[in-house]
Amino acid sequence: MAEVQEQESKAKSEGATKAYGGQLSYDNTPPPAAQPEDTGRKRKIRFVLLALLVVAAIAAIPVYSYYAARESTDDAQVDGHLIPISSRITGTIVDVLVRDNEHVKAGQTLVKLDPADFQVALAQAQAQLATAQATTTESSVNVPLTNINTLSQIDTSKTQVDEARAAVNSAQQAANQAQANIGSAKAALQARQADFDKAQKDLARYKDLVAKDEISKQEYDAAEAAALAGSANVEAAKANITVAQRTFDKANADLGQARARLQTAQVMAQQSAQTRPKQQEVSQARFKQAQAAVQQRDADVKQAELNLSYTEIKAPVEGIVSKKSAEPGMQLTAGQEIMAIIPLDDVWITANFKETQLRKMHVGQKVEIEVDTYGRSRKYVGHIDSIAAASGGRFSLLPPENATGNYVKVVQRVPVKIILDKGQNDDQHLLPGMSVTPVVLLND
Repeated sequence: MAEVQEQESKAKSEGATKAYGGQLSYDNTPPPAAQPEDTGRKRKIRFVLLALLVVAAIAAIPVYSYYAARESTDDAQVDGHLIPISSRITGTIVDVLVRDNEHVKAGQTLVKLDPADFQVALAQAQAQLATAQATTTESSVNVPLTNINTLSQIDTSKTQVDEARAAVNSAQQAANQAQANIGSAKAALQARQADFDKAQKDLARYKDLVAKDEISKQEYDAAEAAALAGSANVEAAKANITVAQRTFDKANADLGQARARLQTAQVMAQQSAQTRPKQQEVSQARFKQAQAAVQQRDADVKQAELNLSYTEIKAPVEGIVSKKSAEPGMQLTAGQEIMAIIPLDDVWITANFKETQLRKMHVGQKVEIEVDTYGRSRKYVGHIDSIAAASGGRFSLLPPENATGNYVKVVQRVPVKIILDKGQNDDQHLLPGMSVTPVVLLND
C-alpha cells in the first residue's frame, strides 16, 4: 500500500515538472499500476450511495405511512351560529342595557321599548273581554228561558185549541137548537093557520045564520072574535118563524166564527210546536256565538299581553353581543335587526377538502386541529360529523355550468363538518371565522 502511494506521488511530481517545464503535452494517463486502485474507489462510492439509498428508503417508509394516513387542508375555518336579534313589534327604544362584545345570559333583557301604547291596547282588550263575558252570561240565561217560553206557548196554544173546539161544539148545538126552533115555529104556524081557517069558515056560517036569526048576536060576535084571534095567532106564528130563522142564522155565523177560531188555534199550536226547536236552536246558537266572542276577546287579551311583554327584548341564548345598532330614541319596525348574539359554546369546523381527498374519509374519523391564532402551542381534537351532499361550487351564487363554454376541469372542494370533542373549547377561545388547519386521521 505504501508502494502504491509512493508511485502515485512520483507520477504527480513528474506531471507537474512537465507542465512547468514548458512542454506542450501533458500526460494525464495514470501509470498501469494505478488502475486497480481507481476501481476500488468507485466500488466504495457505489456502495456508499447504495447504502444511503437504502437508508433513505427505510426512513421514507414511516414518513410515507404517516402522511398517507392523513389528509389536511388550510381551506378551513371556525363556524358558529349568528343569531339575529330583532323587534317583534313596532315601537320606540327607551333604554339599551348592553354594549358591543358584552357577554349576556339567556333571558337577559337587552333593549326596552316604550310600553305606553301596548298598556292601553291591553286595557281595551280586557274591557272588550268583560263585555263579551256579560253577553255570554245573558245568553246562557236566555237558553232555559226560551225553553220555558216555548213550552208555555205550546200549552197556551193547546188550551186555545180546546177552548175553540168547545166553542164550536156550543155554537153547533145553538145552531141545531135554532134549526129545531124554526121547525117548531113552522109547525105552530100551520096549527095557527088551520085554526084561523076554521075560524074564518065558522064566521062565514055564523054570518048567514045571524042574518036568518038562527043564532044569537052574541054567538056571532064570539065567532068574529075567534076569527080575529086566529088571524093574530097566525101573524104571531109567522113572527116566531122569522125570529127562529134569525136565531138560526146568528147561530150559523157564531158556528163559523168558532170554527175559524178553532182553525186559527190549531195553526198556532202547530206553529208553536214547529218553531220551538228552531227557537231553542237560535237561543243556543246565540249562546255559542257569545262564547266564541269571549274566546276571541280572550285571545285579544293574550295577544295584547304578549305585545306588552315584547317591549322587553331578551337574549334567546347565552353568548356575545355583536353588531349592536340599537340606540335610545330609535323607532323600530317589526322584524328590524338591532344586534346579533354569537354563542361561543356551540362552534364547529368547516373544512373544504379537495374531492380527491375524500376517498378514505368517513363520519366519525378523528381530526387534529391547529388554529392559526394559537399556532402549534395548542391543538384541538374533534371528529368528522358529516360530509356535505354537494361541492361548495353548487352553493355559490353562480354555480359552474360545465355544459356551456370552454370546459376546464377544476378539482372541486366539498365542505366537511368537524365537531370538537367534549371539553376541547370550554374556555371558548375559538371564535367563528378563525382560520384552522385540520388533519384527518384516516386510519383512526
